[in-house]
Amino acid sequence: MRGRLVVGNWKSNGSLASNQVLLERAKQEAAQLTGVSCGVCVPYPYLAQTQQALAGSVVLWGAQDVSQYGAGAYTGAVAAAMLLDFGCRYVIVGHSERRTLFGESDALVATKFEAALQAKLTPILCVGESLQERESGVTENVVARQLTAVIERTGADAVAGAVVAYEPVWAIGTGRNATPEQAQAAHAFIRSSVAARGTGASGMTILYGGSVKAANAAALFAMPDIDGGLIGGASLLADEFMAICRAAQR
Repeated sequence: MRGRLVVGNWKSNGSLASNQVLLERAKQEAAQLTGVSCGVCVPYPYLAQTQQALAGSVVLWGAQDVSQYGAGAYTGAVAAAMLLDFGCRYVIVGHSERRTLFGESDALVATKFEAALQAKLTPILCVGESLQERESGVTENVVARQLTAVIERTGADAVAGAVVAYEPVWAIGTGRNATPEQAQAAHAFIRSSVAARGTGASGMTILYGGSVKAANAAALFAMPDIDGGLIGGASLLADEFMAICRAAQR
């Protein structure tokens, strides 16, 4: 049976004071969960605080991006090895906001994925389509292209051993939601696409990242190929985030 995972993506939010309350709550309540792992991916400046607050707990943590480069003359970049210094387990690569707002190409995402793997971090690879692409009926083409860029660089088994998050861009912060059936169809496509090129897809973890909230989490997590969630805004609210984690329990 595949494991369940719920990861909060704080995006560019947080403060030392509010973070401490949220992290302490997660630390306390996650210890009571069964059959699901919980994590948070926080802005770089808060990694030290997160490491200190969560040390010894069952809650895992990570970063929201990573440089494709190692140590060197790359001003402003954060190398994968630096994330390890702060106890990171995960790093998000290819989030839709990185692709759209910062112009990250499929090829760049693949190099970041590889950099994370080489540092023994677990990448959370984000894939998904825009509203225009959904309405044009090319969702599978878009997702396949994004997956293929990474598979061709690292191999399908590497992707199967990481975490993939399907995030329909049109359902993030727009008030629109994919139905559980729409999300399931995309997740099944991702699993079959990786399986066609490798051996480990049956056990790979695929998260749904399209505006998951406490109200819709249980219905989404009931789908056979949805293994948990990559949670945006709701992960900043302790009640909401922990309710979503509880909904993912087996």
